[in-house]
Amino acid sequence: MQVMYQSTRGKGEPVTASQAILKGLSEDGGLFVPTQIPALDVSMDELSRMTYQETAYQVMSRLLTDFTEEELRTCINRAYDKKFDTDVIAPLKEADGAYYLELFHGPTIAFKDMALSILPYLMTTAARKNNVKNEIVILTATSGDTGKAALAGFADVPGTRIIVFYPKHGVSPIQEKQMVTQKGANTYVVGITGNFDDAQTAVKKMFNDKELAAELSQAGFQFSSANSINIGRLVPQIVYYVYAYAALVRQNKIEAGQEINIVVPTGNFGNILAAFYAKQMGLPVNKLICASNENKVLFDFFSTGTYNRKRDFILTSSPSMDILISSNLERLIYRITGGNPEECAKLMENLSKGGEYTITPEMKAQLKDFYGNYCSEEETKEAIREVYKTSDYVIDTHTAVAAGVYKKYVKDTGDKIPAVIASTASPYKFTRSVMDAISEGHENLDDFGLADALEKLSGVAVPKAVNDIRTAPVLHDRVVDAEDMPATVKEILKIS
Repeated sequence: MQVMYQSTRGKGEPVTASQAILKGLSEDGGLFVPTQIPALDVSMDELSRMTYQETAYQVMSRLLTDFTEEELRTCINRAYDKKFDTDVIAPLKEADGAYYLELFHGPTIAFKDMALSILPYLMTTAARKNNVKNEIVILTATSGDTGKAALAGFADVPGTRIIVFYPKHGVSPIQEKQMVTQKGANTYVVGITGNFDDAQTAVKKMFNDKELAAELSQAGFQFSSANSINIGRLVPQIVYYVYAYAALVRQNKIEAGQEINIVVPTGNFGNILAAFYAKQMGLPVNKLICASNENKVLFDFFSTGTYNRKRDFILTSSPSMDILISSNLERLIYRITGGNPEECAKLMENLSKGGEYTITPEMKAQLKDFYGNYCSEEETKEAIREVYKTSDYVIDTHTAVAAGVYKKYVKDTGDKIPAVIASTASPYKFTRSVMDAISEGHENLDDFGLADALEKLSGVAVPKAVNDIRTAPVLHDRVVDAEDMPATVKEILKIS
């Protein structure tokens, strides 16, 4: 069965998976979605005996149907190799009444590695399949983790360049140091004076700028994206939820067919959407628990049916979730409109022009798979403290938001079926916030001193990703206003 991809906003013919990956975003500004969700028709008994790489092939081959088996297996094996610090790739740790799915064992110690380790291989394979002669320019906005993971994935990949924009004052010191020390002749990192939404909006505008596209093409370039708006980012994320379920079966924690809950800390809605797609493919999932921080735009949406970005932007200790425009939600909106691109486009236009939209009661009724809640900064801190106290297990601030929301879910519903919590970053990425929650007397330490203190406290070695940047020189120091981003891209690519 050939799975094709179409825009959530309806313009243009359906495209193949490889074409959707190359384009990143549809010409009409919509996001690519599969024309049908294929069933994962492999028995859980078989899946429970598979490695991560084997599981990845079973999931991805059903969705990326124009890739040959050899092409896909090559991409998978190159992605999930020794750059991860565990052969398991995504281990499960039981702590404080839940199963934490550790998605931070890749080279940049955040869950973005799970997809961005494979995206460069998918993209360069897709370029060959489609006879693309232009150099591919990966244009990305980041709230902290995508940027570094994309930079690491695409650094010195032939036929590509990567330009990452990040909010200069909206990421953690470790996140920023990881990005600005990135090596690679084809890598460019630029801070902006605005927030992540400013960067993401400007990137989307550049993707939809026909005049700019023509200038790029004339100079031998074309844009693509490494953000989760790219279906090539989303499909690999489905894999780890299937793998987690199979691991629970293998470890005799659940029986095959038994439902679980999945808890995901999310800002841009991509990670939890991948869990939703896993459920649509047949994974036995009861509730998808959407955890927000104080920028609780998604919590408000699930509560009221109104998505409203007109609010103060709050800088929190979980900066990768400091987002008011959750781009991937559009894919879910498209689905609950019954696949009506005109209705979806109208809602997105309302968001763009008026800052909000409201779904119908019929659409809201289709969100029954989801539960939304949020954690305040104090509740996030308390969740880190509680998990450490009860289980001697240290989690980062984003994972703590999920842990805190999960406790609220159990209190609200009494539902205690097994739960998998997506643990999206290493605590070593957010050492100050983590140490503030579990220890005292370290106020005078810098971020690397805090990392050493956390190692003593947790018994978990400082990751290589942190040690590597201790003394690394800053290679990228450019900062621009958001409105100057298009001019900056042209300057980087030497397009007059």
